[in-house]
Amino acid sequence: MFIDLSVSLNETTPVYPGDPETQIRPAGMLAESGYQDHYVCVGTHVGTHMDAPSHMIVGGKNLDEFPIEKFSGRGVCIRMDGSFDPTEIQKADIQEGDIVLFHTGMSEKYQEPAYFENYPGVPEDVAQYLIEKKVKIVGVDMCSVDTESDFPIHKLLLGKEVLIIENLTNLEALEGKTFKVHAFPIKLQIDGAPVRVVAEL
Repeated sequence: MFIDLSVSLNETTPVYPGDPETQIRPAGMLAESGYQDHYVCVGTHVGTHMDAPSHMIVGGKNLDEFPIEKFSGRGVCIRMDGSFDPTEIQKADIQEGDIVLFHTGMSEKYQEPAYFENYPGVPEDVAQYLIEKKVKIVGVDMCSVDTESDFPIHKLLLGKEVLIIENLTNLEALEGKTFKVHAFPIKLQIDGAPVRVVAEL
């Protein structure tokens, strides 16, 4: 069984404040051209997306520089109510190479201003713990792992080549479940890309 953890991407998909809006325009219409085609203009960090080290780290890798195995692995979903509790995180069975997803409940506010204004950031000690555990990817149902404008958590995780997925959804379906995560981004040779994330129960 597969569970879709990605939001839909269209012109109404919310964007991080200051990021470009999504534009979708017809490039070929069936009635006129005999085929349908579209021009899509999106920011690399819109909707459910993955951050590469080059997003924040000078000389950091782009997404296409990682082996395909980096984007798939055992998943761990941890529920965080209101704020990140390091004690609860340490209770989770996190192993080397895991993909750790944090369910904060923020995805329920995805279409509201509060989604970008009032969310819990990932604390530095939690990020450091995940690095020490040698996880592959950290994913959140929030617009960012950071609440500070200088993005310290991004830099900490990406500096150790722990990839980041933001704007996940449907994480409540994973609570108490054993699953794998498959998160394959578009093979862009840049700092990030939209990603279709699915959990395989």
